[in-house]
Amino acid sequence: MAETSDGDAIRAALRYRLDRFRREELGEDVDEEPEPRRRATDAERALAAEVAVQQAMRRGDFEDLPGMGKPLPGIGGDRPHDPDWWLRRKIEREQLRGLGPAAYTLRTEDAGLDARLDELAREADVRAVLEDFNHRVVEARRQLLGGPPVITQPRDVDAEVAAWAERRTSRLARPPEPEPTPPRRQRRIRIRRR
Repeated sequence: MAETSDGDAIRAALRYRLDRFRREELGEDVDEEPEPRRRATDAERALAAEVAVQQAMRRGDFEDLPGMGKPLPGIGGDRPHDPDWWLRRKIEREQLRGLGPAAYTLRTEDAGLDARLDELAREADVRAVLEDFNHRVVEARRQLLGGPPVITQPRDVDAEVAAWAERRTSRLARPPEPEPTPPRRQRRIRIRRR
């Protein structure tokens, strides 16, 4: 129980001793009336947190932390401001697929969409994947389910199909690289001695 001053703590201790004396020595029934618990205010919680941080700093708990004095990775630079950068980083680090808000799953899918399209062999399949992706981006932008804002842009289907066809023809025109042959093992000859 958080006490506001030393006087309240002393008063509570004296009340406890008096009630205990009445019960043990006098044999009286003392009505246990719990004091109503007062909730801590925001200012008190902030002060408690500040005191805990200051004590930890004095103990040296924050010294020699990894990345000390360096900017947080994934923030700033060429990336636009993302208030939920930590969630995106967690999803990327853990390689979670299909989890999280649509904004993050679509962003992750958008990053790997070209590689996924390159695996397809027919133009109709590429168009179907792109149209499905664009449909999900538009639905997520409507924010029917809430969550972080969707910054992923729909893809231009015709331009993406043309880029896919160009990548495909360049891949097919290039002769396949020969697979590296494993180095030959040299046989060791054992000479038996008698």
